[in-house]
Amino acid sequence: MVLIIAEKPSLARNIAAGIGQMKKQNGYLEGNGYLITWAFGHLFSLCDVETYTGKNGEEKARWTLDNLPCFPKEFRFELRRDEHKKVDSGVVRQFEIIKWLCNRPDVDTIVNAGDADREGEIIVRICVGAAYTGQGKSFKRLWLPDQTPETVQKALGEMKEEKEYDLLAAEGYARTYIDWLYGVNLTRYATLKTGTLLRVGRVIVPIVKAIYDRDLAIRNFKPGKYFALQSKEKTHGEVVELVSKNKYEENDKASAEECCRLYNETGARVRSVKSKEDVLFAGKLYSLSKLQNVLGKKYKMSMQESLNLIQGLYEKGYLTYPRTNSEYLATAEKDKMKQILANCKKIGYPVRFKDSKYIFDDSKIESHSALTPTYKIPGKGQLSEKELQVYSTVFRRFVAVFCAEDCKVSKSEIVIDVGELESFTLKGMVILEPGWTKYDDYNQKDKVLPKLTEGEAVNINFSPVERETTPPKHYTIETLNNYLKNPFKDEKKAAKEGEEGTEDDSEDYRAIFEGLELGTEATRTGIIDNARKSRYIDLKKDVYYILPEGEFLIEALSQMQISMDKYKTSQLGQALKKVFHGEMSVDGAVELAEVEIADVFRKKDDPMSKDSETGFFGDVVAKCPVCGKEIKRFRNFYGCTGYKEGCKFSVNTFLCSKTISLTHVKELAEQGKTSLITGFVSPKSGKSFDAFLAVKDGKVVFEFPR
Repeated sequence: MVLIIAEKPSLARNIAAGIGQMKKQNGYLEGNGYLITWAFGHLFSLCDVETYTGKNGEEKARWTLDNLPCFPKEFRFELRRDEHKKVDSGVVRQFEIIKWLCNRPDVDTIVNAGDADREGEIIVRICVGAAYTGQGKSFKRLWLPDQTPETVQKALGEMKEEKEYDLLAAEGYARTYIDWLYGVNLTRYATLKTGTLLRVGRVIVPIVKAIYDRDLAIRNFKPGKYFALQSKEKTHGEVVELVSKNKYEENDKASAEECCRLYNETGARVRSVKSKEDVLFAGKLYSLSKLQNVLGKKYKMSMQESLNLIQGLYEKGYLTYPRTNSEYLATAEKDKMKQILANCKKIGYPVRFKDSKYIFDDSKIESHSALTPTYKIPGKGQLSEKELQVYSTVFRRFVAVFCAEDCKVSKSEIVIDVGELESFTLKGMVILEPGWTKYDDYNQKDKVLPKLTEGEAVNINFSPVERETTPPKHYTIETLNNYLKNPFKDEKKAAKEGEEGTEDDSEDYRAIFEGLELGTEATRTGIIDNARKSRYIDLKKDVYYILPEGEFLIEALSQMQISMDKYKTSQLGQALKKVFHGEMSVDGAVELAEVEIADVFRKKDDPMSKDSETGFFGDVVAKCPVCGKEIKRFRNFYGCTGYKEGCKFSVNTFLCSKTISLTHVKELAEQGKTSLITGFVSPKSGKSFDAFLAVKDGKVVFEFPR
């Protein structure tokens, strides 16, 4: 008897549909030599700190510094608990069923049917590890790129030994352990420091910080004026617009005018005119994030909403596995694509199989191929309006990529020289035959160039045009996703890259395979959604904004000298990829995280950090120099407990971009004035300044050196 353990009930039902003639039992299905049961996603979670420190019970609800940092010698899992630390009876019941089935004498093979990714791999492994008490049974892996009956039947006949996925599991365990170490240790530490629950995670912090940095850059942006050199004269009755790459400062108009005079005296002439007919390729097939970009831009769907819809379509058998970072198909899938294309032809779409490296490329697939439709095509009325929007977006791109009708265009290029001073290149394109653009979105309008011939003179009249610098733009679903996939890529370069399927994307795939991305396709959506639920960021239409709580998170972590930027996160991401490739052990990757976390706690007690240490929420700092009562550390300021009686002594822990430390507050209390503090930054002018803090008329004020 073969026991299949699915990650979720919906997957169990789809596997049963592929096998056929299975009877429903209490918590499992049975028939045709198979038993199928299921988890509810994560049945198990890592134990809390108190489990390792022997302080379970009443103390479990109270966080304390006494047991931090916590670095378990061996990580332990327990049945998942709710927010009240209780184990749901349904979870217990389902695990007992899994345990009973694993140990049934007639079961000789146990199959891991977790979702086909690192997370799904370890979800079922953890269940089996806790449930199976014997030995000698065979362990297999059911790997499903989609959930159609055809794919289930094929995959059941091609199951590999579970041990062949050991490296994938190792990366999954390492990622889970590292995220626990960061989340538990630093969340508790930061929360105890500020008296406010701060969710500190390996990926959530750099995501919030990216939005914080961008929004502050916009907020502090001061527009500046400059002069561009522009000519818009007619030649043969058509306007030829030329804009120089040279720019001049606002106070240098005379130089701009002199340059224009020189250009106009020199004159312009056509160096070359090129025109050719070409084929315009469709955009590549969708990865999850690229699909979410399109859905966010076109339908204003949040990443969580679009993922839920895509996941639902996958579970219904209409789309392939969604959490993929690739826009390519595996060469082994060619026959499968031919069958899907045959289905498309039956319903009237002009498609043909194309064996192209822009479609099939094993070197750009890590675990899963691009998102595509499956053999199963939904009938009329079977999908909701939003499901149809998602499905049709994937389906139309698939049809566009394999469209039998080429999109033929005429591309033209004119190079105009202004002597040897500067060259201008004009590019145009006209669609001759629409081809795939009839089926997939394509918004570029025809751009027709003026009729010029090689060697002829072009009328010009350059003049300075006053323009204003513009602030950076807020992150959108698309631009944030692009940043997270490759945080080290030049943003202007990324913005210029088009959708044409032949663009060079080797840099992006290298970043993904090396682990440079922030989060993964499988986790990124959930992390961004957690940041929204925590009120760190907001999403309006498809634009992200920082919220006050998000600003507080980033600034509080900065004060605590907790650096969780893209560099640190990417370093750990690279370590996780080394685990996946067998180049590093799980313990080796975990140790890297432990060293980083230990450094945070070391700084807390480091005498060299006295000028940045702000204490913990509720700490008594000193006696108030105004009224004599206690000064305490509050959420983001030090304040006198005599405020109810009218005492006004208060000073922020972070003032004009500078951390105000316990040492500074003690100086104020004992001497009425701090030592000179350097590096304040004016929020209005952006200029730095040095000052003392002094107590005057019961308040803390700046006092400047003479």
